[in-house]
Parts: sequence; C-alpha cells; structure tokens
Amino acid sequence: MENAQLAEHLDLLSKLLDIHGADSFKSKSYAAAAFTIEKLPYALSTTPPEKWKNIRGIGSSVAGAITQLLETGSLTPLNDLLNNTPSGVVEMLQIKGVGPKKIHTIWKEMGIESMGELLYACQENRLLHYKGFGEKTQTSIENSIRFLLQHKGHFLYAEIEALLPTIESFLHQQFGKEQVAVTGNFRRQLPTLDELAFIIAASKEKIKEKFLTAQPPELIEETDQTVCYRLKNGLAIRLHASTNLPLDLLKTSSTPAFYESLLAVPEQLEIVDSTSGAPDDSFFLKRKIPVLSTARRESKKQLEAGYFDTPIQENSIKGLIHCHSNWSDGANTIEEMAMACIEKKWEYMVLSDHSASAFYANGLKTERVIAQHQEIDELNKKLAPFRIFKSIESDILNDGSLDYEPAILSSFDLIIASVHSNLRMSEEAATNRLLRAIENPFTRILGHPTGRLLLSRAGYPIDHKIIIDACAKYKVAIEINAHPRRLDLDWQWIDYAIDRGVFISINPDAHALSGLSDVRYGILVAQKSRLTPALNLSSFSKTQFEQWLIDQKRS
Repeated sequence: MENAQLAEHLDLLSKLLDIHGADSFKSKSYAAAAFTIEKLPYALSTTPPEKWKNIRGIGSSVAGAITQLLETGSLTPLNDLLNNTPSGVVEMLQIKGVGPKKIHTIWKEMGIESMGELLYACQENRLLHYKGFGEKTQTSIENSIRFLLQHKGHFLYAEIEALLPTIESFLHQQFGKEQVAVTGNFRRQLPTLDELAFIIAASKEKIKEKFLTAQPPELIEETDQTVCYRLKNGLAIRLHASTNLPLDLLKTSSTPAFYESLLAVPEQLEIVDSTSGAPDDSFFLKRKIPVLSTARRESKKQLEAGYFDTPIQENSIKGLIHCHSNWSDGANTIEEMAMACIEKKWEYMVLSDHSASAFYANGLKTERVIAQHQEIDELNKKLAPFRIFKSIESDILNDGSLDYEPAILSSFDLIIASVHSNLRMSEEAATNRLLRAIENPFTRILGHPTGRLLLSRAGYPIDHKIIIDACAKYKVAIEINAHPRRLDLDWQWIDYAIDRGVFISINPDAHALSGLSDVRYGILVAQKSRLTPALNLSSFSKTQFEQWLIDQKRS
C-alpha cells in the first residue's frame, strides 16, 4: 500500500470519527498523520516500523493502524464506522464546503441521510434553523450538490486510461484482438467521460452471451446495435455490434457534424491502401485528405488547413514549467525535482512555489524567498548546464494585485499569476480581477485561468475572449495546467489564443516527482487544437526560453 493510500484511509477514519461525534483529539491525530504520511518523500511500507516513531504525528495508535493496513489492506475501526454510517452520509463528504462536523449536524440533528434529502432540505430552507448554517452556506451546499449529481457517473480521462487495459484485455480474450477497437469520447481524448465505448465485430446477441458470467454487470441500456453495461465502480461500458468496423469506428469517434462533413467530401477514383494505419484511415485517404487525428474530429472547421499538421507530441517538451517543492506544499526537495527533470533529458525547470498569501500551502514569506534563491544559485552551479529558473506562483489577490512588493517580484526570473482564494465571483468580478493581474508588468504566465477542478468544481466564470485579448496585448502566456483534474485553459479556447498570437504553456503543476508525468494529459487535450511546439513555452529549449523572458520584459 502506497503512502497516498495509507493517508486516504487515515483521513477517512478521521472524518468518520468527527461525523459520529467522537473525541476530537483522536480524529485530529489521524488527520495530522494522514497529512504527514502523504508528504513523506519515501515509502512508509519499506521503512522499518521502529523508525516510524521518529515521524511527527505517528504515535502508537496510528502506528497500529498503519501496521494493520500494510498487513491486511483494511482497517477494523474504519470498517466498523463505515458499516454504521449510511452510505448517503459518507457521500456527503464530496460536497464542497461541508466538513465532517456539519455532516454530523445534518445527520444526527436534521435526520438527513442522503444528498437527495439534503438538496430538498435546502430548497425548503430547513438548514437555516440550525447553528452554523446561514443563507450563504445553504445556497453553497445546494449548488455543490447540484454539480455533483449532474456529474455523477463521470470520470477523468486519466481514470479511464488506468482502467482501459483490464477491460480491453477481457474483450480481446472474448472476441479476438483484431475484432475490438476502443472508440467514442476516449478516442477523441476528451478530458472527462461518462462511458467507455468499443466497436466489436460481432452480433449483439454474441456480445450479450459473453457477458452472461457468474457475476454479470448491470445492463442499463440496449438498442438495435448496442448494449451498455454499468460496472461496479459506476463506469458505463458501451459496446457497438458492427458488421463494418472501419465505418462504425469513424462514426462513433467523430461528432455528427464532423462525420457528415467528411463523408460529404467526394471520393477519388484511385484505390488507396490504408492497411498500415487505423481501420478508419481509408475514409480520409480515399478522399485524398491526410488522416486527421482522432482528437481533432470535432467539427467541419477541422477539415480546414492547419488541423492536418502533426499534433504536438510529448517528446517535444524540453523543460518543466510550474512545479512546487517542499519549500511550500510539494513533497520533494528542489534538487530531487531537478534531478527528475535531468533524467527526462529536460533542459530546465521553472520552480514556482506558492506565495505568502497561500498560508494554507506554506507560502513563502520574503525572508524565505531570499533563502530559496540562494539555494537555487548553489544548485545551478552544481547541476549546470541544467538551469533552475526562479519563479513563484503568485496569488492574484481580491483586487487583482500580486503578492509581494515590486522589489521582491523583480528578484524572480518570471511570475506565474493564479487565483487560489475567494473563488465565488461573478463573471465581471473574475474577469476584472484577472485583467489587473495580466496588466501587472511582472506577470509572465497566467496560471489555470478559471480555477476549475474537473468533476469537482466548476471554476469561476470569465470572459475568455477579453482575457485572451488582454494576454495578447500585454504579452502574457496562458497555462494549460496539465493536472488531469484541471486541464485549464480549456482546449476549446487554445485555437483562439493561437490566432491572437498568445503563447501557450503546457505545465504539469507538479507537487511531487510523480506529477511530472501529468504533462501527458496537457499534451492530449492540446492535440485537439492547432498548438505546435513553436507556440508552446515548455517545448522551448533553455536558450529559447531565456530569450523569450528577455523579449517579454515590460517596464
């Protein structure tokens, strides 16, 4: 069991203890241990138990819980609490802004045991009669529940990608590898999905027969040519019975608008051999059109020049822009992050720890900025020619200003400006807040422009055109935050930014060594646009990036 899983179990135990009204000291000890374990730079499972006592927050009771988890994969007190807590009450932990103590009140005092009941109670203004539940809190809870219910059964692309090999292997065993093809929104590389779809060269009856197992999945939908099952984890699997795999693959991995536009292009007389590519490549080649990436099969517009160029690839990345170290809320040292970049043959790293206002993330006060810069200077001498750029992810404050005085801001090589607090804003307020930050002469990159967390938080509304136009005017690049829960800037605005001459920067926002690989998800969504390495900052060589910083300086 990895540290993250250990921490997850202990954190859930802490929250359930609070929900049941247990001793707060006990719950806090498990919460503190979970926080510490998640940040450890080494695996607890390979560390001798006698050394655990030297780790802050791991006392005898926590050590016993860790031992049981590592030996059995489960935790008795956690299982007991889960068995004595309605599943709907546990689900309430997903509601933004509702902590365990509020859930205790909702369950024990209001007698509510599900999100549906809680939503109804909000609509009836029942929460206002209880201490700690004002009108704003009630409205916030109602909006959060609506968001969760709307996206129930949806998954991140990264989550589906992790499940795909197991599902694909089962289908290959049942029907043969050449008779199965993944399709749908996964093939189009959409950031979130509500189902995973496959084309199968078999009859619907044959498909259904293969799913008559000892524990068959739930059949939730059936048409003339498709069956859709729901797995125990909530994922829907749609299976298309096909007698023409290439045509059905094209149709199901394109939007209707794109599919109709492609078929409207007249076929040429020549017979084109497409055996070396995907089965549906022939529909492009017969029309003497270059095969268009599946990520770009969205609209008729993508049959125009520019979209046929090879999409940006992960091997074009030359440097890590936007990462955190254990100076703020990262898990690793600056040197460890840099060495991981060197192993990837990247030429530089832009270290962007949190600024002072992000107290919750151990943001750097002025004296710590100075000390960190000294460490970076020493590491740059040691690791040359690799270079660590001095950056900060500066909070955009409520009035649009940045953290720190100009004298401190000027000591950085570049500033990434991001909003992290007070996210409940109107479109006008959010847009104006970002505009002022973009106008600041120290801002070089606008970080995750909407602050969204896919399937968890919608993000604040902004006028994308106004923001992108301002970035063009003030020569500010826009980040595609590649964390699979962000992917912000949304891919649908990348082409507009390119047309306005704005540079994009695909950044993993890595908080640990494992986070470096998240750059892949930024690449996947960027492939839906016309973005090329020449327009993506993290594809710049060290020399090119240094020159870009010089060119972007404003007075």
